[in-house]
Amino acid sequence: MEHEGNEQMGIDTHDMEVVHRGLRRESRLLIELVAAVVPGDTARAAVIADHFRLYRLGLQNHHEGEDELLWPPLLARVDLGTDIVLRMEAQHERVAATLTRLDIEMPTWRAAAGADERDALVASLTDHRAVLLEHLDDEEATLLPLAADHLTEAEWASQGEHLVAHTPKLALLTLFGIVLEDANPSERARLLSGLPAPVRAIWHLIGRPRYARHIRRVRAT
Repeated sequence: MEHEGNEQMGIDTHDMEVVHRGLRRESRLLIELVAAVVPGDTARAAVIADHFRLYRLGLQNHHEGEDELLWPPLLARVDLGTDIVLRMEAQHERVAATLTRLDIEMPTWRAAAGADERDALVASLTDHRAVLLEHLDDEEATLLPLAADHLTEAEWASQGEHLVAHTPKLALLTLFGIVLEDANPSERARLLSGLPAPVRAIWHLIGRPRYARHIRRVRAT
């Protein structure tokens, strides 16, 4: 199958599953980390709230890239898959609604690290994760095969370019670490090979040690 301009379709979408792996892990850990904060420990609450803000930025930019760059070409080409794409859009809206709630509750908890605010936040993070997992599981099972057959390499790559363009560079390094953390050696090599050589050097010299420090601070017991 070919697209206009004779650009061949049939792409490998596995990198998306690696990204999703990081989102699944961090959404679970956020619940555990918030639940473990001793009431009144505002310093610890601030560390976790800052990490949530980074997680939220990565998730939001990831979904906005799909909304703006992947769904439109798919809707234009896949008559039989329209219901899948529309379902993905609806799931994105539900995920966004949980983030809006967290945007209110996270600063409230951070301010005083109260026990009641903590427990409400844990409940909201749990709801967020349930909605997110439903979406990620569905996307991997139904949308990624559709994308593999109907998108070009350039269209698929555009979502990564969108993330880079809309994310501060230091935050981008940390988000890249989140993705790489549970990647196996071949997945890690593939993701790194997709970066320009200077960016790979920056990751190894600055990004990797910076991510290690960030994660030690966030996950400290």
